[in-house]
Amino acid sequence: MIRVLIVDDSLFVRTILKQALSQDKEIEVVGLASDAYDASEKIIALKPDVMTLDIEMPKMNGVSFLTKLIPQYPLPVIMVSSLTRRGAKITFDCLERGAVDFVPKPNSQSIGKMIVRLIQSIKDASKIDKELIRAKALKKRVQKQSLDPIKQKMDHILIGIGSSTGGTDALVEVISNLPSNCPGIAIVQHMPAGYTEVFADRLNSRSSMEVKEAKDGDIIKSGIVLIAPGGKHLEIENDGGIFKAKVFGGVKVNGHEPSVDILFGSIAKMNLSQSIGVILTGMGSDGAEGLLKMKLAGAKTIGQSEKSCVVYGMPRVAYNLGAVNDQLDINEISHKVVEYVRSFVSQ
Repeated sequence: MIRVLIVDDSLFVRTILKQALSQDKEIEVVGLASDAYDASEKIIALKPDVMTLDIEMPKMNGVSFLTKLIPQYPLPVIMVSSLTRRGAKITFDCLERGAVDFVPKPNSQSIGKMIVRLIQSIKDASKIDKELIRAKALKKRVQKQSLDPIKQKMDHILIGIGSSTGGTDALVEVISNLPSNCPGIAIVQHMPAGYTEVFADRLNSRSSMEVKEAKDGDIIKSGIVLIAPGGKHLEIENDGGIFKAKVFGGVKVNGHEPSVDILFGSIAKMNLSQSIGVILTGMGSDGAEGLLKMKLAGAKTIGQSEKSCVVYGMPRVAYNLGAVNDQLDINEISHKVVEYVRSFVSQ
């Protein structure tokens, strides 16, 4: 059984979450807490495996609580976040300070979907190495420190990146180190609608490249990073030698929308030998088959190493499929991307 502590200042929310989570045979709700101080005492007394945490509470908010908690008690924490711009910003602050995932607070129409997602997130979080959580929380915030620009024109080169649980921090690590004129990058990070624009803005502030949420018809070229919007798929099309984003709604693929396999598959269809696919931390298998398609079409492929992943799921499946040319720690990936790009332009 996975022992769960629910922390929320609303009695109604605590009650609803307890009733819903208790229906799952693998989950035991061992306690409820109304604020950070109450939670601190119950963490010690009840020793939960996973904690759900409201981002805004009286006495001490989620960011401050995590900053104090995780270095001493590296517990997998899932944020329950309000779907506002402020709520999204605080959520990403919490993810940087050690939280492993988040779910949006539901309305009356979406509560069923939220509970399904929360249950899966709890099960995934219970498998995460706690020392990785501690290391993530203690890591210094990444600043812009991009590698030297590449002099040649590179609009014919395309890079695709896919990530899920733990991916927000991993993407900051990779993108912040790339040069300002790096070839165009398309990213799928599993994330609900309403959060990707805020995440794109956050990543843009830490990158020498221009990062934005993708819109249908956007041109992707050197110096541009497009992030698939939550709840929409992203493909890249070649329109007379110009790469353009195709953003569309549809059915979930591998349980996700956006799906990494959709993005990687679209790049593979173009048979670009001068392209790069990167698969980062995340639960499940989304992106593994698409990365293999890219490799078979001539692309160079990179997978994040087990020891540097929050969740070694997607990269593991890709590696086992034979889809990965290079398996690297997260701090090595940007350097490898630039190495591949330099080899392309010297050909």
